[in-house]
Amino acid sequence: MLPVGVGLVSIAAYTVFSAMQWRSFSAPSWDLGIFTQLARQYAAFDAPIVTIKGAGFNLLGDHFHPLLVLLGPVFAVFPHAFTLLVVQNALFGVAAAALTFGAITLLGRRTGTLFGLAFAFSWGLQGAVEAQFHEIAFAVALLALSLTAFLLRKWMACLLWAMPLVFVKEDLGLTVAALGLVLAVRSRRPLGVWLAVWGISWFALASLVILPLLNPNGAWAYSSSIDPAGILADPAALLQPQKGVTLALLLVAGGLIVVRSPLALVLLPTLAWRFLSDNPGYWGPTWQYSAVLMPIAFGAALDGIVLVRRSGWRWLRGYGRQAASVSIVAALVLATTLPLFKLTDVPANFSTDRAAAATAALRVVPDGASVESDIGLMNFLVERTDVYWLGNANPVPDYLVIDLQAGGLPAEWTSAQVVGRALHPDATFTTIYAADGYEVAQSR
Repeated sequence: MLPVGVGLVSIAAYTVFSAMQWRSFSAPSWDLGIFTQLARQYAAFDAPIVTIKGAGFNLLGDHFHPLLVLLGPVFAVFPHAFTLLVVQNALFGVAAAALTFGAITLLGRRTGTLFGLAFAFSWGLQGAVEAQFHEIAFAVALLALSLTAFLLRKWMACLLWAMPLVFVKEDLGLTVAALGLVLAVRSRRPLGVWLAVWGISWFALASLVILPLLNPNGAWAYSSSIDPAGILADPAALLQPQKGVTLALLLVAGGLIVVRSPLALVLLPTLAWRFLSDNPGYWGPTWQYSAVLMPIAFGAALDGIVLVRRSGWRWLRGYGRQAASVSIVAALVLATTLPLFKLTDVPANFSTDRAAAATAALRVVPDGASVESDIGLMNFLVERTDVYWLGNANPVPDYLVIDLQAGGLPAEWTSAQVVGRALHPDATFTTIYAADGYEVAQSR
């Protein structure tokens, strides 16, 4: 029951955090709106056309994540954007329960439970919860289940849990391939080879065929962010402080013993595309990008502890007995710097000063209307209206909804009227609501 308890505690804590974000109308990005549109389309048995990305934009041309079709039935029963936050928290809870089970089996009840809690509230997962829903939530659960099976020498289960990862995001095909190679060596069975072939094949098919076919620009949208020629011309550009912080946190989270396990190789595909990218947002430990690394790092740490028990070096065997404590202590030390610590001062970190104005602005917009919006209230409109992001070229909407304080607008866009004239000079907009920085304008 202890693994289940760890999973339930993490789900509860993360859902409280998500609820505080929600009631304070916090919107870190447009991503929750995007995935809510996808879930809404799947619930209606339609293709994932996401107008936030652009009129007629098929989200399967952005990233390859057909496994997200599983959101459709859930959204059909609970048709709210907040549902996706709960789904992500539940998937992280499943991952926590799985790895805690493996840790208890290998380390004992007390140490294993504490190690499982260190994983459940690790920096990568907390960053993902704060960034709200992303497709990698499914990857975290699948990786945790697969790696737990690996640690317990259940080779077929390891393979079966890993296989669906290729349908979560295209780059995870390379992660599956790396896991397959480690599985082949450890199990000394052909299962791992087949898993590696499966991963490479789907990565190639998704990135070279499916994504270019469905993307409006006819190419894999994220391939251009990696410039091999530029990297070769200036290798020093690879050395960035943010990358060092990410690596250091990974090592500390894995009790340093993570490098002893061949499972550490499974970290490399994700680290490679992030660190080779010219987008600084991928380099550091924030947002959701490190969530998939957490089950790998903690799984590798457990494997490393088991391996050093047979080491010929006494000092290494001794450190192996303490390595889990390093992960546990690191989680405690980092706790005050991570998102969940904000719950210790809810009024300061989750202000509801503008909540009444936001709620009133939302009430002005009727169900089924077409809306052009910044990120301010997008996530709260998307479950019941047809939302477009105002950074794209869009048709004239029924309503224009903006947040002058936190919507991410250019400084020169000082009102809904100004935004309307800039985006749709041939249309006429009338402001029908304005309070606390929120404005709603209706087209006439």
